[in-house]
Amino acid sequence: MLRLSALGDATHAVPLVRTLRRAWPDVPITWIIGKGEAKLLEGLENIEFIAFDKKAGWAGLRDFRQKLGGRRFEVLFQMQLAFRANLLSAFIQADRRIGFDHARSKEGHSLFINERIPAGGHHVLDVFGKFCEPLGLAQNQVEWNLPVPAAAREWALEQLPGEQPTLLISPCSSHALRNWTPERYAAVADHAASKGWRIALCGGRSQLERETGSAIQAAMKAPVIDLIGKDTLKQLLALLERATLVLSPDSGPAHMANAMGTKVLGLYACTDLQRCGPYSDLSYSSDHYDEAARKFLGKPSSEIPWGKRVEFPGVMNLITIEEVIARFETFRVKP
Repeated sequence: MLRLSALGDATHAVPLVRTLRRAWPDVPITWIIGKGEAKLLEGLENIEFIAFDKKAGWAGLRDFRQKLGGRRFEVLFQMQLAFRANLLSAFIQADRRIGFDHARSKEGHSLFINERIPAGGHHVLDVFGKFCEPLGLAQNQVEWNLPVPAAAREWALEQLPGEQPTLLISPCSSHALRNWTPERYAAVADHAASKGWRIALCGGRSQLERETGSAIQAAMKAPVIDLIGKDTLKQLLALLERATLVLSPDSGPAHMANAMGTKVLGLYACTDLQRCGPYSDLSYSSDHYDEAARKFLGKPSSEIPWGKRVEFPGVMNLITIEEVIARFETFRVKP
């Protein structure tokens, strides 16, 4: 399997691994993956990870070839369309090179494969699941069961003790134009707090995430637990699992939360909710993708390519505070 990034897409590929393992418990599986994604999925049973550092340049490529050691594989799943990933796949020797269908192929993808998955499917997870079909299998069950150490769960319990319902806000995507404004997050957080909810913030160590978290806190009236930059990826999985509801734009933590069984109030305008929303339950998420396509691209979303982002300044302002509060109000805490 070749799927380097991102964190959310790595979680989308895990059910495919589970499908393969159910059918063939002993077949060796090697997953060529990004460094951060390898840390996220470390401990996935009976899988060999080869981590590739996209920032390492030619040295990273030499290291990758050494790790492969000249091996030849029976099957390659080329599961990433970016040109860099397509080029990287040329260094992998494989008899069957299975890639995306014609409609989804781009950036030279067709030059590096000799078979294709069948057309169809819309959500990324379902499309990834089609990679097993040329091998005579079908992904009829979606299972994650992500490995989380006990120590990570203990850490999450220390941060969020007790049984108070918790709204965990993960405010930043890696694409800044997908992010909602701090003032809007703060308004929703204050509303949740007025209903007896505990509010917590999570995120990585980037300057954008730190500044966004600080701006949310400055705009809030209610107290907030600030966990931005304080966790590891495994601890983040445990934190997302412990939350009652996660508020996030289209981001890795949104998909990680879904994989851990936590409901997600997703904010979608730049990207297609039906393609990359929280897979298990889209009902709490705001969907303005078609409106964004019509406003910024001049055509309905049905007429733009699969995976097209509508990333323009102000696009996330299509999602109102009142709408998100209304979606929050539909959530019912289990007794």
